[in-house]
Amino acid sequence: MRRASPLVGALVALACASPTPDPLATMSDGRQAMGTVLEITLVGHDAGALPDTLARLFAEAERLDALLSNWNSASDVSRLNASAGRGAHSVAPEVADLLGRSRELTKLTRGSFDVTVGPLVALWSEAGGRGELPSRAAVAEALGAVGGERVLVGADGRVALPEGTAVNLGGVAKGYALDRMLPLLDRAGVEAALLSFGQSSTWALGAPPGASGWRLLARAPDGGFAGVLTLRDRALSVSGSFGSFAEIAGRRFGHVLDPRSGEPLEEDREALVVAPDATLAEALSKALLVLGAREGLALVTAQPGCEALLLDASGRAERTPGWDAAVAWQPLAPEA
Repeated sequence: MRRASPLVGALVALACASPTPDPLATMSDGRQAMGTVLEITLVGHDAGALPDTLARLFAEAERLDALLSNWNSASDVSRLNASAGRGAHSVAPEVADLLGRSRELTKLTRGSFDVTVGPLVALWSEAGGRGELPSRAAVAEALGAVGGERVLVGADGRVALPEGTAVNLGGVAKGYALDRMLPLLDRAGVEAALLSFGQSSTWALGAPPGASGWRLLARAPDGGFAGVLTLRDRALSVSGSFGSFAEIAGRRFGHVLDPRSGEPLEEDREALVVAPDATLAEALSKALLVLGAREGLALVTAQPGCEALLLDASGRAERTPGWDAAVAWQPLAPEA
């Protein structure tokens, strides 16, 4: 699988120093987390407390990764997948919480977002390695193990998966982690913050000094720049169907799968969704890629506080009615 370039880059948005010293202090850092780089900028009155707050945020990301990762065989998710078909399994409260939320999001997105795509991910990864398309029978068999309703979360927090089912939280874990960090920011008295996982899942709290919000630069699917958006007190998820891809039998397949058909996407699209929380934003951005402009944008519009922009490789841009106003959108390229 080949990796494409990051979809979104942060612009330097801090205002120039004024003649009178600003009482607010700013501190930034970035560290490897959840398979990418977590970049954090904090703004607060207590400069001495900011390093400790940064350390706590990075530690929280590391803790959640140890629970939610599919790459770590010792994680709760990996152990849950290994126990599929063998009854209810004890998991950390955060894992049960996210799985329960994911079931709800599968219903909300009409099955276009589903964390039980593990069997399909494995099937198409193997197909990419062989350079051969999977058979229709193999796709149908994998689809038989997919469905959010197959994840059973008990009142005691124990989780059961039927045999053959495997969950993959890679499409939502980063957003969930950002949402879990907000209470840490509140307790630390941080005035403003920008937290971004690989510049694809972002939480913007408040605004940097002298600005109306955090300014972000959005890349287009063709590698150019689509525009600038300003984010304040909202989460942003940016998903691309060709963030990574494989060529099989002369066809190019993206890494995003349609859980309903079992097929990977073949259209090069990029979805940007802003929402009141990052978990919801992540699910909606994947759903928008799968559903396409008409159905996907209607779904986003129906969710309170949510707006979206869908771009394709030809330069076409389609958006929800409130997108431009919600993020002060400034396109940098012609929009068809």
